[in-house]
Amino acid sequence: MPTLDKTLIDLETRFWQSMVDQDTDAALSLLDKRALMVSPQGTLQFDHAGYRKMAEEGAMVLTSFELSDVDVFLPNDATAILTYRVKQGVCKRGKPESSTTTDMIDTSTWVKTGNGWRCVAHTEIPAAARQ
Repeated sequence: MPTLDKTLIDLETRFWQSMVDQDTDAALSLLDKRALMVSPQGTLQFDHAGYRKMAEEGAMVLTSFELSDVDVFLPNDATAILTYRVKQGVCKRGKPESSTTTDMIDTSTWVKTGNGWRCVAHTEIPAAARQ
């Protein structure tokens, strides 16, 4: 695996781990100043304050993750798109007994900035939706 691919996969993994750890500052260090997300719940654009509110006050929390089938596409020297499957555990905030596991297909778009690689977009769909 090329070094840049490994670096980007490591960054993606660090972002997921920051969510499990509920370490908002670590997540923000990997996000660009503005980012967007597309999920079955709709689309959302957010800045760092918006992400902090979502991460620290949202109804659901991530409890576990397992990435697989990771692929890195580099359309140019400053853009990377990661595609992968993720098995993720989530529960209602403060209610670990409500834990469920879902299998999703995700993409993350990273851009190279003066401060290193930053995530600018993330999409996810249920794996079962893939035809």
